[in-house]
Amino acid sequence: MAHPLNAKATLFRSFHAEGELLVLPNAWDACSAVVMERAGATAVGSTSAGVSWSLGRPDGQRLTRDEMAAAVGRIAGAVDIPVTADIEAGYGPTAQDVALTVNAVARAGAVGVNLEDAPGSDGERLIAPSAQAERIAAARAAAADAGVPDLVINARTDVYMAQVGEPDERFDLVLERAKAYAEAGADVLFVPLLLDPGTLSRLVAEAPLPISVMAWPGGPTVAELRATGVRRISVGTALAQVAYTAADRATRELLTEGTYESGADALNVFELNTFPRFPSDQ
Repeated sequence: MAHPLNAKATLFRSFHAEGELLVLPNAWDACSAVVMERAGATAVGSTSAGVSWSLGRPDGQRLTRDEMAAAVGRIAGAVDIPVTADIEAGYGPTAQDVALTVNAVARAGAVGVNLEDAPGSDGERLIAPSAQAERIAAARAAAADAGVPDLVINARTDVYMAQVGEPDERFDLVLERAKAYAEAGADVLFVPLLLDPGTLSRLVAEAPLPISVMAWPGGPTVAELRATGVRRISVGTALAQVAYTAADRATRELLTEGTYESGADALNVFELNTFPRFPSDQ
């Protein structure tokens, strides 16, 4: 039987329909997610790096599965909009590891996941397409077992990010993985560091899945990416970096100049204190 959360998963799935464009900010804790919801976001994703930094760890599956799922639960519990969880490479190499992780985040309130195909094993940069397909299939089955069969699987391939193969081979390598991942049950293909509009337009036309990209300073704008036909744009660590950069600048101003004008247009402390739904209030 489907969990009541599946209705939110169905809504989130609809944001990826043909002709739609989901612009997805990435949160790292409950309060950042609420800020994004109040700013008009229709959904938020977690950022694995931002969550890790907020807990005093570097990125790269340095948290335990339970720590990551708890962070996702705090984010999902703070907002009414759909939340998708960055589960990195599934917190383990096997399909069973991925299933356990998907089950954990679905029970925490997530209605989508990002699942990476890096790093590989035995010296390979990426997990083999067939092995990653098995992991995606396990994620799909785990979502159904958790009562969220419409959970959206955003299958990330790091062909471009890890610079796999020769530059003129990478498009075909991505397309090969797109086909395998689609057959295994993925809903979206995420290709970070691919931002060339011409190549994106071609991938949109040839891939069997909607395309998701990560926007980057100096890269194409949302309007320019929309024109390629991609259906989802996220920003990864960018907003967490902005927040920590603001803290760095304000601290330096305080310590060197003895002023604190960096906070002049900050969000009101009383407002920040009242709008998150902290666990004790649920």
